[in-house]
Amino acid sequence: MSTPDPYAGERLKLSPFHPRQQALNIRDAWTSWNGYKFAEHYYEAEYEYFCVRNLCATYDISPMQKYQIQGPDAQTLLNRMVTRDVAKVGLNRVAYCVWCTDAGRVIDDGTIFRLAADRFLLTCGSPCTAWLERSAYGFAEVEVKDLSDALAALSLQGPTACAVLKKLGLDGIDAVKPFDIRHFSLHGTALMVSRTGFTGDLGYELWIEPDRALELWDALYAAGAHYGIHPYGETATNMARLEAGFIMPGMEFNEALKTVHFEHDQTPFELNLGWLVDFNKPHFSGRRALLEEKRRGPKYTLTKLDVEGNRPAEGGSRIYGNKRCTKAVGYVTSAMWSPAAKANIALAMIRTEHRQGALWAEIYYEKELRQYSRVAKCTPLRKPFWAPPRARATPPPDY
Repeated sequence: MSTPDPYAGERLKLSPFHPRQQALNIRDAWTSWNGYKFAEHYYEAEYEYFCVRNLCATYDISPMQKYQIQGPDAQTLLNRMVTRDVAKVGLNRVAYCVWCTDAGRVIDDGTIFRLAADRFLLTCGSPCTAWLERSAYGFAEVEVKDLSDALAALSLQGPTACAVLKKLGLDGIDAVKPFDIRHFSLHGTALMVSRTGFTGDLGYELWIEPDRALELWDALYAAGAHYGIHPYGETATNMARLEAGFIMPGMEFNEALKTVHFEHDQTPFELNLGWLVDFNKPHFSGRRALLEEKRRGPKYTLTKLDVEGNRPAEGGSRIYGNKRCTKAVGYVTSAMWSPAAKANIALAMIRTEHRQGALWAEIYYEKELRQYSRVAKCTPLRKPFWAPPRARATPPPDY
């Protein structure tokens, strides 16, 4: 008699790690990402956030889009597509990047892994197949292959992450620098580890064949049993990335190929990512428009704000240039009370000419079923809200 399939009837794809995640998701709190069933949280979002900041925790990034770009023209293709100079990305290194339309509007952001002189892995949050195929037009010696379902990936983030990987038997993992890639063997299976992540903390991402994903999970959780290892979901991820000052699609920016209204998308300069635009390299998509924007300056600039008080400026709160709230100069994209920074923080799109002046947020909140509002002074910041030294230290401190 055959055993019933516990996942029969699922309309979403299941991650290779799903059987273990299903058992741990005691709230049955799921959402979706790129057609995959995906954890919103497992137990409680704030608990998971503190696991990331104080212990270590795993986040399933298997639903991320992954493209192998290989061949003699691979570097030229990517250099034509993204705004930064791919030629400067060293072997076994990872680089953050964005790519734009000819109008200089951001299509998406992601990471480029240089795995060989002529082989790269491009990862991003949304499907990019059509744009890659369009970008590859005219390049004869390049192959673009979608590996999204053929490569499982798990992010391990937090102060005890390195200690757990050492316990797992990854010799030399403590010598891996930020944005480095190292290749290991786990029980005879190739395991790629990159010192990358989306939390601003010490962290790594582990890449393996899907049919060995559960073996990796079990070995990792056995190694992390005395280090507080725990899974975390999308809500805790959003909290951690905001403290680090990282942008999130659908919050800080709209993907240019999905917007309807004029300029409801963003440029790299508006997102404070001008450092990713290299005008010294050969032509790339959006170069002319971005060169003109650099000359005149962006209309808006994404700004980190320290907001007075402890009421988060949530829900797209408007930012004003005076306390009377008569002149709106921007809007909040993300906000929270930061447990790590012990501050009320926000990211906001501010009219560039008003970034140096006084800023005030109009905050609405509920208290015992009654609606209130208040005006809070905002102080612009340049550095991340929270950036622990362990995130950059090599070797990381041992916990």
